[in-house]
Amino acid sequence: MYGLARPFLFALDAEAAHGLGLKAIEAAYRSGLNPLLAARPKPMPVKAFGITFPNPVGLAAGLDKNGAHIDALLALGFGFIEIGTVTPRAQAGNPKPRMFRLPDQQGVINRLGFNNDGVDALVRNVERAHRKGVVGINIGKNVGTPNENAVDDYLHCFDRVYALADYVTVNISSPNTTGLRDLQQTDTLRVFVGALRERQEQLAGQHGRRTPMLVKIAPDLDDAQIDAIAATLLEAGIDGIIATNTTISRTQLQGHRLEHEAGGLSGKPLYAKSTAVLSRLRARVGERIPLIGVGGILSGADAVAKVVAGATLVQFYTGMIYRGPKLIAESVDAIRHRREGTPR
Repeated sequence: MYGLARPFLFALDAEAAHGLGLKAIEAAYRSGLNPLLAARPKPMPVKAFGITFPNPVGLAAGLDKNGAHIDALLALGFGFIEIGTVTPRAQAGNPKPRMFRLPDQQGVINRLGFNNDGVDALVRNVERAHRKGVVGINIGKNVGTPNENAVDDYLHCFDRVYALADYVTVNISSPNTTGLRDLQQTDTLRVFVGALRERQEQLAGQHGRRTPMLVKIAPDLDDAQIDAIAATLLEAGIDGIIATNTTISRTQLQGHRLEHEAGGLSGKPLYAKSTAVLSRLRARVGERIPLIGVGGILSGADAVAKVVAGATLVQFYTGMIYRGPKLIAESVDAIRHRREGTPR
């Protein structure tokens, strides 16, 4: 069914198509027609962060920023979905146009800039959802909050979503909020994550449950930076790492008409870089921290390669744009065959 809709969606502005696609998924779910969008994969339970996931394939943050379509997206067969990025206060994001497809590269450039309705609106949406599945919530800071006060924004969001989230992702790696990636610098990261870990333990005592906290990192890091981040997060006792966010590199786009378009690049051009970061992280943290591999998954083989590189779980977003919901079951089945050693 997505194959029929894709030419129409691709004729629209990328951001307009994004919104229309979510409305279509929601309409299919409410009318009971979602099986026409995708065949649900057979269960393949995976345990990570103390959570049992129905399968290892998830939706990356960014598609459903406000958590307005949780039940419809879970009904497609994802083992988990991640909503957000959400900030303390609503913000419009960057000026439009701010999202661009690269069909010849199977990529997307976006500079949305954490556009969302604010954490209170997201909390209301999560409270209304039936939530028949695992839901992670991705948190960030408002664009007007200086980095020296950034932790206050994250703590505010953490407090608001803690009891509702199955896990919380701390996003310090979007390239579309000025200065955000500076929070990945070792000394800053140590203090920043330390404050969040302290709050995590306080909230665990208050709520009688421990919600895992993950950190999402950038792909545009050299080996020394990756090693330093790994050491810092190990020392802090972080529950998991997501590798990676989008890239500002244009190495894969030299000569392309959109080469100089600002924003984070996702999809196939990100695949090699994000997988290399994932692999190095796994070598540095061993089995002590579960990793989620994201970046450039457009086939079941891509999902398997992330697992081979060290991922416990995988996510995609741009893959939904180019392949549609059928990529979910394809990825689950490919990982299943890999783990069981059975021929495809």
